[in-house]
Amino acid sequence: MKLNIINAKNIVTKSNLPDADYVINPYVGCQHGCIYCYAEFMKRFTGHTEDWGKFVDVKINATEVLGDIEKYRGKSILISSVTDGYHPIEGKYKLTRKILEALIPAQPKIEILTKARMVTRDIDILQKFDDATVGVSIATLDGGLSRELEPLAASPHLRIDTIRKCKEAGLKTYVFLSPIFPYITEIEEIIKQSKDHIDFFMFENLNLRPLNIKKVYDFIEKNRPELLEKYKQIYNKKDNSYWDSLKAKIQKLCSDCGKEARIYFHHGGFN
Repeated sequence: MKLNIINAKNIVTKSNLPDADYVINPYVGCQHGCIYCYAEFMKRFTGHTEDWGKFVDVKINATEVLGDIEKYRGKSILISSVTDGYHPIEGKYKLTRKILEALIPAQPKIEILTKARMVTRDIDILQKFDDATVGVSIATLDGGLSRELEPLAASPHLRIDTIRKCKEAGLKTYVFLSPIFPYITEIEEIIKQSKDHIDFFMFENLNLRPLNIKKVYDFIEKNRPELLEKYKQIYNKKDNSYWDSLKAKIQKLCSDCGKEARIYFHHGGFN
């Protein structure tokens, strides 16, 4: 793992995401090294030649470049969009915690999305916000597949336990079923195991792009070779019928358990 200490020009970016006004990414790169990660495009702007998941830039001056925090009052801020604010290196540098502490006086709406149980370390800080939400993303409950897809992320069952602890601490919570791997992601079982610990569910389809399509197809060929032709039907021929059918199923599953379903299919397009 190549580690760089850098000074950032800014730390808060206006968001194009549907549910956030701003995003904060305390790091460039992510130790989780998810093979499907769309954020690998960041290498184009940072000059990194290392494989995704093999480098991290630590924005050591993160709190110094927050600027006038009052402009974020009443606004929603997501941590993070192209990294994980709680990947392992956060245990040493505590940038996410420091940023949260600095934002408390302005009381923005805080949303955390993570694959790490370390977020529970900051429950005491998150409880100081009037509006704080924690989400965990899960692609599969299969521990072996998860280790191949997301090498340094917490196990799926630890993520569900993490969200339970956040809910018990009085925070708003959600599970983000993302990315949904066709015929692999155990949607019904994930809903069943997590529904008592969350306020709502979010869903996102697996988007294949030039940077990740080979990695994903190699993963399918190794672990579920019988599915390879189905994936090519969905992606190479851009067949949306699978997702249209799945969307209806998801809506019914969530309705049956009394939970809101926020579905973000096709928003990023296919390869």
